[in-house]
Amino acid sequence: MPRYGQLVMGPAGSGKSTYCSNMVKHAEMLKRTIHVVNLDPAAEYFDYPVLADIRELIHLDDAMEDESLRFGPNGGLVFCMEYLAQNFDWLQEQLEEVEDDYIIFDCPGQIELYTHIPVMRQLVETLQKWDFRICGVFLVDSQFMIEPSKFISGILTALSTMVNLEIPHVNVMTKIDLLSKKAKKELERYLEPELPILLAEEFDDSRLSQKFKKLNSSIAKMIDDYSLVKFLPMDISDEDTINDVLIQIDTAIQYGEDFEPKEIPDMLDPEEGGDPDSGFDG
Repeated sequence: MPRYGQLVMGPAGSGKSTYCSNMVKHAEMLKRTIHVVNLDPAAEYFDYPVLADIRELIHLDDAMEDESLRFGPNGGLVFCMEYLAQNFDWLQEQLEEVEDDYIIFDCPGQIELYTHIPVMRQLVETLQKWDFRICGVFLVDSQFMIEPSKFISGILTALSTMVNLEIPHVNVMTKIDLLSKKAKKELERYLEPELPILLAEEFDDSRLSQKFKKLNSSIAKMIDDYSLVKFLPMDISDEDTINDVLIQIDTAIQYGEDFEPKEIPDMLDPEEGGDPDSGFDG
């Protein structure tokens, strides 16, 4: 039987821990069990139970305080993740202790981990060797995505991560509940975006050279050609939006397709007026 997992990614402050917490609570409502593995060596607090915690293997402070290394926060985090890659057997031992096979991996926010160095790709390949079907879940804060230039930046970051990891991928726009009514109305145009129109509105001809206009047009065309980046809205005050995201992810990793069909209870006895062939009353 395959195992299933979500690799939760996104910039710092995009709401990854909040996402994990609400997914765990929502699964409980559905009588499902979802476990969370923390892979952020700089994490400080969780309001949900953690199945495994990378800080038991290595903590960001360990790398920053080591006199022989002298790393800053970003360099220290990269070091910690590379250390994890050298010790995947630790992670394998943690995952072997759980019976339920649906795991959320809460990942660090530094984008260079997904675009510049191979550690996250190595993690994906290792999980796949352990029979995990993995879906990348890329979160972006909706409060920073309601301006065309920032929206394009978010799309390019998500697209870069998708191309590098090469796994099923779902992009989620978080913190919808924190938007004003006006911002929520603006949001609609970004969920099904017409990129050339958005960029034309953002950068009018009077402020841009022809060369810069062509650059924006080329970026919009490239994104449209890929046709991969769409965002699902997630409002933690609305269970329906959480469920929509979970359904999309479950579909991407084919969750449940290998389950044994449930036994159908015995129908009414023929002597009590039931039809044993149809299962309905005569």
